[in-house]
Amino acid sequence: MAEPSDRTASEPDEAIMEATYRALREHGYADLTIQRIADEYGKSTAAVHYYYDTKDELLAAFLDYLLDQFVDSIHDVETTDPGERLELLLDELLVKPQENSDLSIALLEMRSQAPYKDAFSERFQQNDEYIRYMVKAVVNHGIDEGVFNDVDADHVTRALMTIVNGGRTRAVALDDNGALETARRTASEYVDATVRRQSQ
Repeated sequence: MAEPSDRTASEPDEAIMEATYRALREHGYADLTIQRIADEYGKSTAAVHYYYDTKDELLAAFLDYLLDQFVDSIHDVETTDPGERLELLLDELLVKPQENSDLSIALLEMRSQAPYKDAFSERFQQNDEYIRYMVKAVVNHGIDEGVFNDVDADHVTRALMTIVNGGRTRAVALDDNGALETARRTASEYVDATVRRQSQ
């Protein structure tokens, strides 16, 4: 599978993405405006519009930016051990969001717009496909190395993503601070019970 994006962000692009990040955390999706992004950027709205014609175009680019960051964080994982790598992936998906609940709320708001905005839908689908690809690749690697049971990797991946998505949605929609911790523990229990080969 190809990398989600092979573009390199320019310095102004990077600064606008960081400004968007801060504005989304502060105001949420519903109250986000180009003016508020420009305020965080420290320049005029015209400076933002120089790169992006509309707010939706900017936010589609922001979703690309977030996925690129996720990909970079996965590439930075040095271990090749399948068990450790799967645990680190699950940490990225369920522990890291605990550090930034405001952004999680904004992303859920954006996800709710995906049925009506093709650009958002495409990005969220791409994000989901890439994460499933990464998880499935680790599971298959573990099977090949003999440290995981000979499981249906596609089914395991979908089960883990159901736990991940359920935990993340519950944490935001119900303001349930423990949902991500519960989901992380449940994911590990599922891996231990179903995937990880027990020593004889």
